[in-house]
Amino acid sequence: MSGVSEAERVWWKEAVVYQVYPKSFRDSDGDGVGDLRGLVDRVDYLDDLGVDAVWLNPVYDSPQVDNGYDISDYRSIADGYGDMADWERLRDELHDRDMRLIMDLVVNHTSDQHEWFQRSRREEGEYADYYHWVEGSPEEPPNDWQSVFGGPAWSYDEERGAWYLHLFDEAQPDLNWTNPDVREAVYDMMRWWLDRGIDGFRMDVINMISKAEGYPDGGGEHFMNGPRVHEYVGEMVDEVLADEEILTVGETPGASVADARRYVGEDGLSMVFQFEHVTFDHDEHKWDARDPDLVEFKQILAKWQTGLAEDGWNSLYLNNHDQPRMVSRFGNDDEYRRKSAELLGTLTHTLCGTPFVYQGEELGMTNAPFETREDLRDVEALNYVDATIEDPDTAAESYADVRDAVEAIGRDNARTPMQWSGDEHAGFTDGEPWIDVNPNYTEVNVERAREDPDSVFHYYRDLIALRDRDLVVYGDFELLYPDHPSLFAYTRTLEVDGDDGESEGATERALVVLNFDDEPTTFEAPADVTVDGLELALANDDAPAVPGRSFELGPWEARVYLTPDDSDGSDATDRAEPTSADR
Repeated sequence: MSGVSEAERVWWKEAVVYQVYPKSFRDSDGDGVGDLRGLVDRVDYLDDLGVDAVWLNPVYDSPQVDNGYDISDYRSIADGYGDMADWERLRDELHDRDMRLIMDLVVNHTSDQHEWFQRSRREEGEYADYYHWVEGSPEEPPNDWQSVFGGPAWSYDEERGAWYLHLFDEAQPDLNWTNPDVREAVYDMMRWWLDRGIDGFRMDVINMISKAEGYPDGGGEHFMNGPRVHEYVGEMVDEVLADEEILTVGETPGASVADARRYVGEDGLSMVFQFEHVTFDHDEHKWDARDPDLVEFKQILAKWQTGLAEDGWNSLYLNNHDQPRMVSRFGNDDEYRRKSAELLGTLTHTLCGTPFVYQGEELGMTNAPFETREDLRDVEALNYVDATIEDPDTAAESYADVRDAVEAIGRDNARTPMQWSGDEHAGFTDGEPWIDVNPNYTEVNVERAREDPDSVFHYYRDLIALRDRDLVVYGDFELLYPDHPSLFAYTRTLEVDGDDGESEGATERALVVLNFDDEPTTFEAPADVTVDGLELALANDDAPAVPGRSFELGPWEARVYLTPDDSDGSDATDRAEPTSADR
């Protein structure tokens, strides 16, 4: 009998979520932009990979200033992506294969083309206070807050004669959550999507919806995890989500472990996306990148593993649409591209939490070259390039002076088209892609990966299958050798009941050892770690069937040893299977 109670079992804890950036996934009509029909055509690919849910980045009506995160109509599909019938077919095709659909919820801000903002700038009735408006001189912003995308977070609107707040681009005005009419409009929109059968929400920068009263000078402390944010999130859960068996993951930049406990425990979200492990290698600001330090990386991940062990749940990711490719950032995307991609996947699938796979990660896709400014599409990167070159206090005189930073950190790295084949434009489109394909597509693509039994793709299929074990999903985590400069090693343990469900049972165990180095490294099991009875479950290189107390790992080698299946008494019928009630 498994030691996991029915109360602990939730489908989203046992799931693997695949993130689709639709603009770059698959184009069905030759206009160079990915669309819903293109995604529908590839649902069988996702089913073959073995994922349980798809998180779909925004496909709503949008002027596309920020690639869909500037929404002009929450209840309509953008023409470039298709229509509601295409969306419904996607939902049905996923559900027919027991995969769930997670939608992006972007409610910190809207597009300035949204009807709400257009009516607010005209001060029409209840809409007048839908956004953050401050009267004052056109020459002096209300405070010194800076936009995430660079420059002041305030723009002066000539029509209304007032300043409005935008923590992102000036075309993305922030909603005023102190207004109960705003909150109810958001909740009504969420109910509308739930009524159409979605299975969850990924909540964009949800911890930024509360701003400090009076807009005092300062930084993110006044709008990240703001004074009323837990009130708002808790109200959202109570009003809309409390009776729903859905996945809710809040994007929470700047959140601490303690903050996450509140969002997940007190407020009722499933989990959060924290940023500590994807910002620690930035110096003074995002564009000052440095080589990630493994010891610091381990300490951060271990802190979150132990910090949420009792009162929360972790999300597990190393890249997404806002981050560079993980194999280029944390691995070796040259000589050891395949092995380091598999090693990093092993990490995200064998920690405690829910893994999120970003499109192309399962192929080992890498960062791309952006030789000129004209190759860029991301508004954040373009703003950085222009501001740096124009700033007389920097040494940058041209794009060449900032290219290294852009290629290391820029979000366009994650947005180059999915590499389906070695055909022109990587099989993504028959037209001209909206952003150039990574030149390595002839080597790194789905067609080659599916034909190669040793590819990253097939390794990911095995990783995902490992999560059929309760031990891998629910087992306790313990870090080994926290100060080792190249080894990331840890154990997972799970107590199981005796055959009668009452007597003392056995302890299921896992040992995961990862060598983050281009050179061989020796692992020696600590005295208090038992390796007897473990067997090899997965490795990205030749490895013995059972571990010794000491063994050498080659460059970027990953090994997972588990208690054999036949000693795991867990009943497969106990797993959290999809039901119609969940939808």
